[in-house]
Amino acid sequence: MRYDGLTDFLNTGARTLANGPVGMIFVEDLVEVESTITHHQKAGFAELLLFAPDALTLPGDMEHAIHRIPYAIAREGALEHAVNKVIDATPGRWLYYCFNAEYLFHPFCETRSVGELLAFHTEERRDAVLTYVVDLYADDLGQYPNAVALDHAFLDKSGYYALGRPDEDGNPRERQLDFFGGLRWRFEEHIPPARRKIDRISLFRAKKGLKLRADHTFSDEEYNTYACPWHNNITVAIASFRTAKALKSNAGSTFDIPTFKWHNSTAFNWSSQQLLDLGLMEPGQWF
Repeated sequence: MRYDGLTDFLNTGARTLANGPVGMIFVEDLVEVESTITHHQKAGFAELLLFAPDALTLPGDMEHAIHRIPYAIAREGALEHAVNKVIDATPGRWLYYCFNAEYLFHPFCETRSVGELLAFHTEERRDAVLTYVVDLYADDLGQYPNAVALDHAFLDKSGYYALGRPDEDGNPRERQLDFFGGLRWRFEEHIPPARRKIDRISLFRAKKGLKLRADHTFSDEEYNTYACPWHNNITVAIASFRTAKALKSNAGSTFDIPTFKWHNSTAFNWSSQQLLDLGLMEPGQWF
């Protein structure tokens, strides 16, 4: 289904969405859009909303299987605007958002769907899932100058850390941390401080009045917590080429980076077990 824009979708398409979960994919460029769609279809999302420029061409069967919304994501605040509009239109539904060339992984995703994960998370009285955005990068930037290569993807196996997240008075927020690592940490001189975090609340239950903020946190502070007060909860990961793409497409950084590989690089095998073994997500009480 194709719409004339976000307003058209909100007026005519939002009411037709299945109960969920509903995924939103924001297309920043034309890199690996089809693989991003396919990955999330296989993950078990009931509906996918694709916010994309008109220049994107998709196979007919894929075009008909999604809700395509013309959208210019490069504008300041465009992501939050679209997500918040969908939140208002779909109260009670589980939502997810990512960008193209990003791939959601959750514990046991090879045999369990994202719907099963969210059913368990709901039973634990949780309305949001902490997500770590794990940077992927091609091993050979000479062969893959945009740093994207699904069959030759690498990630950092160490170098991740967390700091306390202060409130307005400088006191640490309860059960909230800022997480760092990957390319945003190793090449931080090229990353604005406000964009160095790798945590995101990518899976969440919509409700009236909830707002996504520019730093990928929500207006309801409980949504931003990594666990409930009584035990650890499920966390998930998004394997993402987004930072690598940006660093190689930006004239201020591309010539300073002949390779992203270092002694702590390891080949990504596209499995949830690898991410679990590296501590980049956890199953909580879900066994």
